[in-house]
Order: sequence, then C-alpha cells, then structure tokens
Amino acid sequence: MYYFDYVEPVFRPPSEARSLILQITIGCSQNNCRFCGMYKMKNFRLRSVEEIAADIAAVPGHHRGHYQRIFLADGDALVYPQQGLLQILDLLAESFPNLTRIGAYASPNSLTTKSEAELAELRARKLRILYFGLESGDGPTLELVNKGFSPQQMLDLCQTAQAAGLKLSVTGILGLAGQTRSAEHAAATADWITRLSPAYFSLLTMFKRHNDDYFEQIQPLSNGEIIEEALAIVRQLRPQKTILRSNHVSNILNLAGSYPKDREKIIAQAEAALGEARQHPDWYRLVPDYAEEYF
Repeated sequence: MYYFDYVEPVFRPPSEARSLILQITIGCSQNNCRFCGMYKMKNFRLRSVEEIAADIAAVPGHHRGHYQRIFLADGDALVYPQQGLLQILDLLAESFPNLTRIGAYASPNSLTTKSEAELAELRARKLRILYFGLESGDGPTLELVNKGFSPQQMLDLCQTAQAAGLKLSVTGILGLAGQTRSAEHAAATADWITRLSPAYFSLLTMFKRHNDDYFEQIQPLSNGEIIEEALAIVRQLRPQKTILRSNHVSNILNLAGSYPKDREKIIAQAEAALGEARQHPDWYRLVPDYAEEYF
C-alpha cells in the first residue's frame, strides 16, 4: 500500500516484503560499483527530517498498528547523519506502537560514518539489522568492481557493527569474478564469511541490469560453472552460526539452511545439483541470460 510518493525505483531485501518502506535517502552514497545497476538513475541526496516526518504522518492511524517492521530506503540509509537518524527512529517508535524491528542497507562507506557507540545508540532505538553487500572476499575482484574498500576494511567495519549488537545480512555474488578468478573468489568469500559469522549470508548470481560494460570485462560463468562456484563456497564455509540462503530470482540453485547444523545437507544438495547439471552438457555450458530491464 502506498501512503506517499516514492522516488522510483525502490529496492528492498526479500525479507522486508511485509515491511513499511520509508525513503530517508534517495539513491546510494557509494554508487560507483561497476557491477551494480540499482541506483545509477538517481543522484544521491538526503531527505530532510521534516519530509520524513510528513511521510510518517501520512500513514493513517488505524494502519500503524499493523506494522511491526520498517525498512529505511534507499540504498544507504545508514549514512544519514546521526542526530537526524536518531530523530527519525524516535518518530517511528512514537508512531508505530507494535514496531519491533527497523532495517536498512549499509555500505562500507556508510559504516565509516558511525562509531560503535553511535551504532549502539541506533540499535537501542530498534535499528536491529543491516543488509551489507560484501560481493566478494577476494581483493582483486573487489578492485575490478570498484568497490572502494578492501576485504579487511569491510571485515573491520562489520565487526564493529556486530560489537554494537546489530545483526548483519551479508550478500555474496556468484559469477562476479568471471572465469578468471572464480576459485579465488569462492575461497576468499567463504573465508570472509567464516571470520565474521554474520547472522545471515545470501548468495545471488551476477546478472545484467545497467552493467553491460562490466560484463564485457569478464568471461561470464556458465550454468554449470555457477553451480561449481556455489559448491566451492558452501564446502569451504565454516561460520560459527549463520543462516544461508540462495533464493534470489537470479539464482539457478536454491539452497537454505543453517551453519554448522545443516552444512553437510547443503553440500550434498549442491553436489547433487552439479551431478544433474553434468548430465545435460548443453545446459551446463550455457551462460544464463537473466536480466532486469526496468529502470
């Protein structure tokens, strides 16, 4: 349901499907990643607290009790200046009586703007989960995609967020490194996730969305190679306690479970999928053509 006008397109994590989406920023403050086409059509800006308060006021009073979760958009809401963000969170707590959790995307850039104490302040006001795009734990791959941060820098930032009590949902991208560094990308990503042990780890698959130039820089993986890369990751993953998902629409292999409890089951599912793929060599060698053309 729309209570106010959005600056389209609006992106959100799958787990925020039933959340109220509130745009406190427009676009992404770190909008130079070569592989990503999510916010290339927007110029980044902060919305004023007054604008946001007006949006909150536009939600009818008799609807407010239905919302237990709110997602702060756009791509990098955590970059919002601390005092303004505290005001917004206080307004949400006052306006939504059954609110239990607020979530937001967080880039490495936005995490540099908050200390552990400031993040703890936000958590105390119900900001409980941050969605973080790692993309890869492999340094050369991150340089290729122009992420702007090294694996260790991102690990340090995420560990600070964890120390503040925030849950992290981290995303890695199958096929991001192409054929050249597929093995290194898989091993380094699994190692990074093992070292952090985030609450959630999600895999999606590299696909076309305003990023044709990037696809020209890599040799894209075939269907079979994507499954091989996924298998390499799940075999090498050893986090202390992490829920794994690979249920994005771009994925050809759907995996779900918890580490370490379901580790062997997940590996077996990936091995079975690879065995099946090898029985269909034409499909195995085919490069997937999934793309999102809108915006």
